[in-house]
Amino acid sequence: MRLQHFSSLLAGAALLSACGQSQPAPQNTANAEAAAAPAANVAASNATAPAVSETATPAANATAASATPAPAGDDVTQKLLASLPAPYNTGDVAEGKVQFNKCLSCHTVVKDGPVMTGPNLYGIFGEKAGVRPGFAFSPQMKASAFTWDAAKMDTWITKPDAMIPGTKMTFVGLKDPKQRIDLIAYVKVASSGGPP
Repeated sequence: MRLQHFSSLLAGAALLSACGQSQPAPQNTANAEAAAAPAANVAASNATAPAVSETATPAANATAASATPAPAGDDVTQKLLASLPAPYNTGDVAEGKVQFNKCLSCHTVVKDGPVMTGPNLYGIFGEKAGVRPGFAFSPQMKASAFTWDAAKMDTWITKPDAMIPGTKMTFVGLKDPKQRIDLIAYVKVASSGGPP
């Protein structure tokens, strides 16, 4: 009977310890030492187990995930994004690729891509507007005196005919600033040799 009571006391102590509850003090010192041993073992095993926080923020989870080596294409993407000024360097390239679907009927963005209704955009950043070989630009675009950069592209894709009245581009524009930032980030990466 006494052995059964002792076994119950040990099991209860281990269960309470694992649950973080306090336990009643054992009746004598022999029982106290025996009860302390399983509790110490449970505490030690909990100390060596990795902590899982239910309140961990997505940023904390992303930091932990970033410890995994990124594919080589991600390095290129990050370098190309970093070359853009703020806020374009914060663009979501994957979301920008989704936005670029609106442009696919007229433009390609890969090296040696075909000229379609609009010019191929590979290497567009840093190029003077209206001079791309193989495309017949409007006289207004040919007469423009700007070089393509993120800010000019942002103004352009907001409403092309407001930037250059008489342009051939019939795109209605992207009103959402975040969509434009993402699209510009994607075009920068894809048109500069990054992952398309």
